Amino acid sequence: MQKRKHLSSIANDIVQTCALKLDTSVDSLVEEFEAEWKPEIGGYSRKFVEYCSAKALTDMCQNIEEKISDGLFSRISFDMMVAWEMPSFEDEEAHTETVGKEKEDGQRPLKVSSEQDEISLFYTDLMPLLVDNEPSVGEDAFVWLASLVPLVADAVNGRFTFETLTAPTGNRLHFPAYDKFLKEIDKCIKHLQKQATPKGVELADDEFILHVEGTASSQRVVRHIGKTSWPGRLTLTNYALYFEASGAITYDDAIKIDLSKGIEQSVKPTATGPWGAPLFDKAIVYESPELSEGIVLEFPELTSSTRRGHWLALTKEIMLMHQFLLKFEVGCPIQAWEMHARTILSIIRLHAAREMLRISPPDPTKFLIFALFDELPKGDYVLGELAESLKKVNPGHPCSGSSILRSMNLSLSIISGVEAKEVVGDEHINMTDDSPTSLETAINQTRVEAKEVEIAKSTTEGLKEEGISDSAYVLLELLKPLKSVLPWFQEIISWEKPATTLTVIAATLLVVYKEWVGKAIAACLLLAIMKMLRARKERLQDKYNEIVICTASDQSTMESIVSAQYGLITIQEILQAANIAILKVWSISVSKARKHADWVMMAMGVTAILLAVIPFKFVIMATVLYGFIMNSKIGKRMETDQGNRRLKEWWDSIPIIPVRVVDKVPDTPK
Repeated sequence: MQKRKHLSSIANDIVQTCALKLDTSVDSLVEEFEAEWKPEIGGYSRKFVEYCSAKALTDMCQNIEEKISDGLFSRISFDMMVAWEMPSFEDEEAHTETVGKEKEDGQRPLKVSSEQDEISLFYTDLMPLLVDNEPSVGEDAFVWLASLVPLVADAVNGRFTFETLTAPTGNRLHFPAYDKFLKEIDKCIKHLQKQATPKGVELADDEFILHVEGTASSQRVVRHIGKTSWPGRLTLTNYALYFEASGAITYDDAIKIDLSKGIEQSVKPTATGPWGAPLFDKAIVYESPELSEGIVLEFPELTSSTRRGHWLALTKEIMLMHQFLLKFEVGCPIQAWEMHARTILSIIRLHAAREMLRISPPDPTKFLIFALFDELPKGDYVLGELAESLKKVNPGHPCSGSSILRSMNLSLSIISGVEAKEVVGDEHINMTDDSPTSLETAINQTRVEAKEVEIAKSTTEGLKEEGISDSAYVLLELLKPLKSVLPWFQEIISWEKPATTLTVIAATLLVVYKEWVGKAIAACLLLAIMKMLRARKERLQDKYNEIVICTASDQSTMESIVSAQYGLITIQEILQAANIAILKVWSISVSKARKHADWVMMAMGVTAILLAVIPFKFVIMATVLYGFIMNSKIGKRMETDQGNRRLKEWWDSIPIIPVRVVDKVPDTPK
């Protein structure tokens, strides 16, 4: 087979391999491609590689399980990604020059994420194999392949999956890691096929086991009911959770937790322990309006809560998938099953990644579709576009999610009874243009905003780790600007500057009388905007890189201890005063202090009549005038201590409702 001069060497090899797989010639592929290709699109070499790869993958997906086992699929598909990155002869020359320059400089940059400081044992073992001469692929090529074959990744979260898989290797995917990943996927599928159906349960035709623990060969799962604990086997399917308590010889009949119901059910982390004490944070609790109390399942583990996090993520993913189908009214069985298939594949990929990265397990949400976009900003927009894209998917295509599951012998033909149109091998190929779809645009926007949120959150991590004393110092320092504002208000209220005070009174009364409150607030907001623009013009953001808080004190150690003790006493007194005030209000509200309640009701009645008769603006104006006049010299002369004394005596004479603290819930909690 002749080579094309405009193609790179790897692209020529892939084109020839595709021709052999399709039992045709390269010239025939060129003729078919050029019949559909439009010169104004550009990118001839890459589009031709995409065309040939899509046709070959369509043929390979029909028997993908065998090709993964013998390594054929991983080798060819990896070379397709390399060819996609270097489709033309010019791309290959530029890449060769770059690699040669890096060798001359004696360095090759390796960007390791701070989250992956401890490189997993898997990658450590493979590092000697990742020689400089071995080609690697980047994120765009990986996502392109995922758009053709949803086995290696899903096009919706492919970029997040790639970032997690390649974090220890400088965000470049090497063939040994890629091949290992695909083989682990195949092992996980075969492992799930061997799992027994929960006892006393008949699974639906489209219901498949996705995870099992609590068996003799896996770690324990314990269900807590009150103060009793029952070990057993826990099974997750794409519809429900099943728990089988361990019996003397075999398991009891399974208890079903239906995750597909359209009700406000939830699953969240919880803590368990002996006698109900929450000592071990390694459990989940399922809550539903149909249950009187939640179902608590614990996943015992010596150190971390990795197992609990894994089960929690998987359970949420199934719940969110069914909520997605209900919310967007995906009623077509073909579209619904395709979404089931893609969710099942995402969970299988997560299992495979956990097997690869045992030392440093990956974040589960990076491999799951709905759990990921449930957390990310604007993730709901992505899910909306995903629902629209389902209408364009044909599950009958050999490279669709449902067809791949069928080829891997994980499922039967669920859509056999539903009409599915026949497709040709090039249906997945976009021969029009390279403009991103609305789904891709939404995903890219979400990634950009997610990175911005991560950067913003990273700035708060140090503050969250501070103790109570440091937090108090920070709060006092941040409130310092208010201390400069309070004296100004005191000067106005106390008539230290009569001209300013009269101006404030006149302005306040005019605003209230003319009902210009909204305009006054608008003026204040515009003033704040002007101050912010002035700060930007003066480049204050460059000057205030950090806030320095000094905790030094001229007090001795003993004086500091005494000050802290007095501070605690003051806090205790404030709490006691607040409790007494609330209890006095309770006494009045329930007429425990009948005489005082009568006075309060009478005062409230008079106030209600006045507010109903007099316009509210006059009430505000009168209140403002009263406040300023009572703080003037005239008001202080008019003020007598007798009124304040009578009010204090009235308040002190209110009896409170007795409080009794018990360590057990009484029969009548009220």
